[in-house]
Amino acid sequence: MTPIIAPSVLASDFANLQREVEMLNASQADWVHIDIMDGVFVPNLSMGLPVVEAIHRHAKKPLSLHSIILTAELTT
Repeated sequence: MTPIIAPSVLASDFANLQREVEMLNASQADWVHIDIMDGVFVPNLSMGLPVVEAIHRHAKKPLSLHSIILTAELTT
């Protein structure tokens, strides 16, 4: 079984997110991983739908989303 490499954009420079996603596009990574945290289920707050949509516009690789949220109804 071949491992899948999916670096998390949570480790990115958020002031230069487009550049960071373009770097992942040029890399050997298989996917782009996004952690979504609501600040309720876990104490951290990460990114919301507008940021995920912006990443999606620039990513040429599949997105891997990890939802760490209390209820999905609150995010739609």
